[in-house]
Amino acid sequence: MSMHKSGFAAVIGRPNVGKSTLINALIGQKIAIMSDKPQTTRSRILCILTEEDAQIIFLDTPGVHKPKHKLGDYMAKATEGALHGVDVVIFVVDVTEKPGAGEQYILKQLANVRAPVLLAVNKVDCIPREKVLPILANYAKVYDFAGIVPISARAEENLEGLLAEIKKYLPEGPQYYPDDMVTDQPERLIVAELVREKVLELTRDEIPHAVAVDIEEMTTRPKGDVYIRAVIYVERESQKGIVIGARGALLRTIGQRARADVETLLGTKVYLDLWVKTRKDWRNRATALREFGFQEDD
Repeated sequence: MSMHKSGFAAVIGRPNVGKSTLINALIGQKIAIMSDKPQTTRSRILCILTEEDAQIIFLDTPGVHKPKHKLGDYMAKATEGALHGVDVVIFVVDVTEKPGAGEQYILKQLANVRAPVLLAVNKVDCIPREKVLPILANYAKVYDFAGIVPISARAEENLEGLLAEIKKYLPEGPQYYPDDMVTDQPERLIVAELVREKVLELTRDEIPHAVAVDIEEMTTRPKGDVYIRAVIYVERESQKGIVIGARGALLRTIGQRARADVETLLGTKVYLDLWVKTRKDWRNRATALREFGFQEDD
């Protein structure tokens, strides 16, 4: 009988290097939200990959950044906490960007980490192949990585190679979660995140990070469809107008795009009832953060 492995893998990196895209590609399903806006992921999200020989529990963490408010503090603590108690750490970098202060900060954090660290060099499909090797060599000089793997999360290049490296460092163990379970997060939270993703896609400037989404009701109706009432919270009245758009046009587009993803997630028809409300300076209010699911002791 072949050996079965199971364990935890933390995925870290600067904002916008492709961590959530990578995890979604590995899992084969959208669980972590994706955006070209930095700091999209706000909490540690467990995503579960089950294969015949192994079960890998990925922790998708907020991008490493300098906190500017209580929400930022929470995100920084979530990332730092994910580095301890895992079996392997995957440090994702963007090959199209020069290493900077963000990478230096993460490398300092990694100096105190006992788990082996794999370097996943992402977006290698975006530059000529001959330029990739020197970049890998430069990273190898600054840290003793357990392995360096060039990948493209979006194009799904060499993901099997990355998985093979991860499995090397997992301990022998049982399968912790059922075959069909891909996240430990409740459906309500995933639905809220999918709505927030569409807000990020369709708004600009200061709007994205001032947005939280709360699912007030999620009910299966007699015909089998699901009614969802979701409230999009912003910090200022002016932001509320932007999210709603002229004659409600932008809010309708947010709803249409989010509904398509939610229907895929739930496997049924969905009626998505969206509202927009103002909650002044919620990112700096501990009570609001708790209500939106950000617990300081998570």
